[in-house]
Amino acid sequence: MAQALLGCIADDFTGATDLANMLVRGGMRTVQTIGVPDRSAKIEADALVVALKSRTVPAKQAVRQSLNALEWLRAHGCRQFFFKYCSTFDSTPRGNIGPVADALLDALKDDFTIACPAFPENGRTVFRGNLFVGDVLLNESGMESHPLTPMSDANLVRVLQRQTKSKVGLIRYDAISAGVEEIRACIDELKQDGVRLAIADALTDRDLYMLGKACRDLALVTGGSGMALGLPQNFHSADLLVYSGQAADLQQIDGRSVVLAGSASRATNAQVAEWRAGKPSFRIDPMALSRGEPVVDNAIQFARAHDETVLIYATSSPDEVKIVQRELGIEKAGHIVEEALASIACKLRDAGVRKFVVAGGETSGAVVQALGVRSLRIGPQIDPGVPATQSVPTNGEAPLALALKSGNFGATDFFAKALKAL
Repeated sequence: MAQALLGCIADDFTGATDLANMLVRGGMRTVQTIGVPDRSAKIEADALVVALKSRTVPAKQAVRQSLNALEWLRAHGCRQFFFKYCSTFDSTPRGNIGPVADALLDALKDDFTIACPAFPENGRTVFRGNLFVGDVLLNESGMESHPLTPMSDANLVRVLQRQTKSKVGLIRYDAISAGVEEIRACIDELKQDGVRLAIADALTDRDLYMLGKACRDLALVTGGSGMALGLPQNFHSADLLVYSGQAADLQQIDGRSVVLAGSASRATNAQVAEWRAGKPSFRIDPMALSRGEPVVDNAIQFARAHDETVLIYATSSPDEVKIVQRELGIEKAGHIVEEALASIACKLRDAGVRKFVVAGGETSGAVVQALGVRSLRIGPQIDPGVPATQSVPTNGEAPLALALKSGNFGATDFFAKALKAL
């Protein structure tokens, strides 16, 4: 069996599919696993993406999970490794980006890596170390109100330095725009100055391709999915990878479908509002769940009563989320919603649903785990950062079609587009 070339560790499930989408576009046959597979699992692919649910867990737990994933990927022969996090650098002063990057560097016995969350296709750019979402700084984009990882500082050098004892530097746009050799010269200077982690500016896809080439010899690269744009070409250039025009091919899956939304992001709020304007929807009320009301059963009855696809959502405005969090606590508020949507997904699957569109990273993680999905084949892109995927059956069960969307991603009509793609 051919060994994989690129081994990837993603800190959430939708981020993993986002990354895998980029690699498929680069001609790499890509399989995404849900968590770290059993040691005996053998998977044929050019790129392997291990999807963790480690973004908001305690830093020590995130490090442990990431190191376990690294060990499995190394056993599959991967030549380079990629640590993927959100294009809005979702984290806190305690981590988890810095601690995980440090631990992976230590395990690989290397002394330098870059950090670049830029994703220009989705409006995420980095200039002079500051992260922009569209035309506004990160801390003015709505991310300052994120319920779990509020981002109040757009300067990623400062953000990352708070999370690590390693020295953090910056690869300025001057070097990026000058090309590969200038980037490598900048990296050498930073290493001589004791820098171990460097934020990299990027404004366009061209910048990401240049960075990818410049990082050819690094054992570890970190960033958002955009940073993976230039990595497949390194393997092509080294004659290790033959471009596969069928890398995104998936089989046809028949059956009913459902849309599940748990994210409170602006993008998902707009998508929910678009759907509700003319299609059936059922709202999950966290307070009703906490009182023990039969919300899950009511949602199932609602779905069964309609011949068309329904939306079942817990999406709320930031102010509404804060009210629930004050009543229930941040952790419980999120957990009961994820648990409810995961339970609904399982009951609907048992009733014949085979196609799932899921909005929100935490929600997607809860749903795929509850459905028992262990790995996904990655198909064509639906919207930037969101591909169609298919579960890989392990015990003869029927495969499922899934679109797992980060809360911040997708056009306003994403749900309809995803259902058409599946």
